Amino acid sequence: MPTKNINGFPFVSYTKTTYTNNEMANRSQEFYDWMDTRRSVREFSDKPIDKEIIETILLTASTAPSGAHKQPWTFCVVEDPEIKKQIRLAAEKEEKDSYESRMTDEWLRDLLPLGTDWHKPFLEVAPYLIVVFKRSYEFEKDNRKHQNYYVTESCGIACGFLLAAIHNAGLVALTHTPSPMNFLSKILNRPANEKPFLLIPVGYPADECWVPDIARKNISEICVWI
Repeated sequence: MPTKNINGFPFVSYTKTTYTNNEMANRSQEFYDWMDTRRSVREFSDKPIDKEIIETILLTASTAPSGAHKQPWTFCVVEDPEIKKQIRLAAEKEEKDSYESRMTDEWLRDLLPLGTDWHKPFLEVAPYLIVVFKRSYEFEKDNRKHQNYYVTESCGIACGFLLAAIHNAGLVALTHTPSPMNFLSKILNRPANEKPFLLIPVGYPADECWVPDIARKNISEICVWI
């Protein structure tokens, strides 16, 4: 493979497979049609999933771009029933407080079509909980802190890749954000440079699974050409 040196670092030659206009149109339409079947699910089966599948999904998430290629994320995969129970109890405590005192009336009205409340049984039913932590900095060998860059943006992109990979594998997921989420750091014993970013239950949908009858915005509502 051809290589060259830039600023004292090795670079390798890169090529990308390209397609005709018709092929691009077909591929983009097929991928959109597939992704448009993705839904957030709150009713999971406890059917087991091979760990290797989850690991490959996480490797896909880690192909996401990141600031200065620092890859500032840690994916904690929780399968232990006792730990999942602890997470559920802590999450439900925060969610109950939110629904009963923190959320505005407008927020609660916006949630009505989704049928959500503070009860989160899926946190125990789903075979895996993927807890995404963002790493604000790293520790050098001499214990000095080394900054990471665009951490929130990088983790957000990685989670997008993660959700697409979960959907592609034939599984379902939910982006769950109990607030505050500091309890996750404590339960999972994470270091000080990691902060919880997203909690994602992953599994098969339950045999009887219901989702809200909602629609996505059309292209004219999300896109502006200038």
